[in-house]
Amino acid sequence: MGVLPGGFGPERTPYDAIGGDTEVRALVDAFYDHVQSDSPHVRGMHPEDDTTSRQKLYEFLSGWLGGPPLYIERHGHPRLRMRHAPFPIDGKAVEEWLMCMSAAMDDRGIEGELRAFLDERFSHVAHFMKNTG
Repeated sequence: MGVLPGGFGPERTPYDAIGGDTEVRALVDAFYDHVQSDSPHVRGMHPEDDTTSRQKLYEFLSGWLGGPPLYIERHGHPRLRMRHAPFPIDGKAVEEWLMCMSAAMDDRGIEGELRAFLDERFSHVAHFMKNTG
């Protein structure tokens, strides 16, 4: 990891800035709580019991934010587009996903340069996942 916007890099990771493992898991739980209550479109793409979905997003974000590469260790390369290909991800899904993640970051008090960095990165990935419409 080279130096990223916001001054993040190997010596100062977004994972550390967010608060490490406990806060990554809390962000994921807040995100899925918002998916449950605020996003019927995205909710419909997940199984009724979203425990596995929560765990996989937590594992992915851990490594993606510069912490332990849990997802890669347990499941291999994320291959995000391939893994999401069975789901019709349109502009509405992208916007609802981003709305839920934004609300989760609000809930967790993520602000300042970390928030700006994450807003940009999440937006980039969410739009990259769009595969229809």
